[in-house]
Amino acid sequence: MSLPNTFDRPVHIAVIGGTGLGKIDGYMPIASLTPTTPWGAPSSPILILEHGGVPIAFLARHGLHHQLAPHEVPARANIAALRSLGVRTIIAFSAVGSLQEEIKPMDFVIPDQIIDRTKGIRPFTFFEGGVVGHVGFADPFDAGLSAIVQKCADSMKGDGVVLHTGGTIICMEGPQFSTRAESNMYRSWGGSVINMSALPEAKLAREAELAYQMICMATDYDCWHTTEDVDVAMVMKYMAANSQNAKHLVGAVLDELCKQDNSDLVLAKQWEGSAQGAVKFMTKPEGRDPEAMKRIKYLFPGFWEN
Repeated sequence: MSLPNTFDRPVHIAVIGGTGLGKIDGYMPIASLTPTTPWGAPSSPILILEHGGVPIAFLARHGLHHQLAPHEVPARANIAALRSLGVRTIIAFSAVGSLQEEIKPMDFVIPDQIIDRTKGIRPFTFFEGGVVGHVGFADPFDAGLSAIVQKCADSMKGDGVVLHTGGTIICMEGPQFSTRAESNMYRSWGGSVINMSALPEAKLAREAELAYQMICMATDYDCWHTTEDVDVAMVMKYMAANSQNAKHLVGAVLDELCKQDNSDLVLAKQWEGSAQGAVKFMTKPEGRDPEAMKRIKYLFPGFWEN
């Protein structure tokens, strides 16, 4: 079906789909957008879905055919493109490895902390090349969104949904899985789960003043456990077995967010102005590079006039 390539209403809510969540059932597609940002094109066309009259943006993190490795994902373009459509809240999905016995394969986790083990080869900030900004990242995820996910998961316990609230996600570089020594080291640090996609996505969302929460689904015990070592076949086996619960949980979260579409929570009022203030305080007018200024204005139209 051919869809319009324009959409003239702001879209406040977005889902970034990862391994195991390539689409959302039950939502009517009404447009397919391919915005070009100063940081290039996003991973995939952005599908605009409608649910109860509320538009939702869906972006496939690894591309339509899962052709982008974690370090190849154009995270800056993804976040900037969503921001340009009016998005202020992002629910991100990811398959993860469990680093703790109590987090079993097919359990869900909503982490509240991150340890960064990427290697600096992924572009990870909008503020460079003549514009400097330092944003707070002490609490990487949004507590309000976390509470909504918790509420939805609690209502689905009868369907076999098990949710662990809080915990630390280790974001490693990949695309290879951990060594056994690394896996045990991450456990000693207090890591709960491990993936390759939480960063720089969460950092860029914070710079763009967006509310962001990742929903993780455990597919394996990484390689620290005495069971079989993790491989792609294992990941896909558990994703297939639990795909309906994953889709139902994300769908329930979206139902709740759609009811609050114009609320301060969905509009991320708590983050509004935080990054813009950081940039304006740091970089004096005589040091601002014109091209860098244009890029910032893409994220925040009218930024330099205020």
